[in-house]
Amino acid sequence: MPKILIVEDNPENWDMLARRLKRRGYEVVIAVDGVQAVAMSTSESPDLILMDMNLPELDGWEATRQIRAEPTTQHLPIIALTAHGMPTDRARSLEVGCDDHHTKPVELTTLLAQIEARLALP
Repeated sequence: MPKILIVEDNPENWDMLARRLKRRGYEVVIAVDGVQAVAMSTSESPDLILMDMNLPELDGWEATRQIRAEPTTQHLPIIALTAHGMPTDRARSLEVGCDDHHTKPVELTTLLAQIEARLALP
């Protein structure tokens, strides 16, 4: 069962998303800020990261850069989750190392398709 690291500081958002992903058979772990995300990207060995970009302590932009800079985690698929929906925001997400971008509020069918596509890549 693939493990997904949800990086989200809003308990209502991560709770809803975690419950929905668990129902679909994913194992889920939660980080509430960018510092935890960087640490858990190694300690939890997730198969994919859903990264909120607006986080306390260390934002998602910098957390993604740090994950990409580490040889043991640089390969992890990362999908940006953000309320920022402008084309420049998507470009920025991809520029810092995210593999995909999903605008909040989460549209579960679309997000699941993004997750499945990323997990299917070698």
